Parts: sequence; C-alpha cells; structure tokens
Amino acid sequence: MTTSSSPISVAIVEDDEACMDRFESAIQASSDLLLVGSFADGRSALTWLQGHQPDVLLCDLGLPDLPGLAVISYCAQRCPKTAVMVITLYEDEQHVVRSLEAGAAGYLLKDSLHGEICDRIRELHAGGSPITPNIARLVLKRFRPKVDKPAFSPVQGLTHLTPKELIVLTRIAQGFSYAEIGGLEGVSVNTVHTHIKHIYEKLSVRSRSEAVFEASQMGLLDIVPRRG
Repeated sequence: MTTSSSPISVAIVEDDEACMDRFESAIQASSDLLLVGSFADGRSALTWLQGHQPDVLLCDLGLPDLPGLAVISYCAQRCPKTAVMVITLYEDEQHVVRSLEAGAAGYLLKDSLHGEICDRIRELHAGGSPITPNIARLVLKRFRPKVDKPAFSPVQGLTHLTPKELIVLTRIAQGFSYAEIGGLEGVSVNTVHTHIKHIYEKLSVRSRSEAVFEASQMGLLDIVPRRG
C-alpha cells in the first residue's frame, strides 16, 4: 500500500497485447501511477499475488487459462490492501454482477480513453467504485429488493481454494480427464487426485459432477471455454 506521497502501484492481468499496451502506456505516462506487474494469464498473476499486494489490480475477465473471476476472488480474499477493477468489453448484467460479487470494486471498459483509465484508477484507490453510468443502472436494477428471489453469490467456494486447485477445478469444468489434467499441468495423476480430494473437501462435494455444478455456480462454466 502506498502513502499519500507515493505513486499508486498498479498491476494488470490482460491477455490481449494491444489492450495491455494501451493500459501500460496510460499508466506509465502518469507520474502518480507506478506499473509494478503485467501478466497475460491468470496463473502468472496468482503466483505473483502470493507475494505482492499492489494498490490496484486491473483484471480482464476472459483470460486464456483461468476465468478472471477466479483471479478477482483470490485477490479480494488474500490481498486485502488491493482494490480490484475489471477491464473488459462485457457490458451485460451477468458479467457485471458476478464481478462485483467476486470482489471487484470497479468496472472499466477496455475502450476507455487514456485520461479516463488513469482517473478511474485514482478514484478506485481513493475508496471510490468507478462504474460507468449505464453499467451502474444494471447493478441497481439487479440489487433492488426482491421478495421471492434469494441473493445469489456464485463465488463463495473460491475463497478457500489455492491457485493450483483453482486451475484443476477449471480443467475439470472444461471436461478434461485426470490424466489430461496431469499432462497439462506437468504433474502425476496421483497429484491431480490429491488436488481434487482437497477441492471436494473445501467445496463439501463428493463427486466430479457436484464439483462441476459448484464450478457452474461460481461462474466458471460461463466464462471459461468448454472443451469440444
């Protein structure tokens, strides 16, 4: 966390190179902002976040290996000094609401101008929740009291999972076998079984189908491309 005289430290998780360049350029051109990390996938970001807490984390939703929701939830729970802002092309209610429920405090569209990018980062760091007006209307509509509809929190189970367990759960949701997961992650099938056992315990489930159902409730199946 920075002091009032220190620049605001910012990390970015974004797989689109052109978008990454735009955001990096905007941050680096501002003397009160400091770029401390840039990551093109969720795995690298989670590994880095285990030892760092930037003031602000900008995170895309459509990452190549993990859903952005997993990174956002992990950061919100394990990095209390970090404020998270989504950077995305999605303007629909589902993505907005799930991002906020996962722990994001701001929602910024990727086509924002350089000046707006920096202003929103400053606003977020100051304790605000920068969200464009049209998206704010969606949020207000979604959270108006409803007598017959309970509150839905799709990412509750992500809180206690490790980065490796998040990756394995995502692979399960994508339809990969245990052997295929082992090959993709460079570990033995026994190690995959161990991760899955821990996932089952933490999610209070007893089967692959139940784990996949929980992944669906967390939003993993809506954002991560499914196999086939």
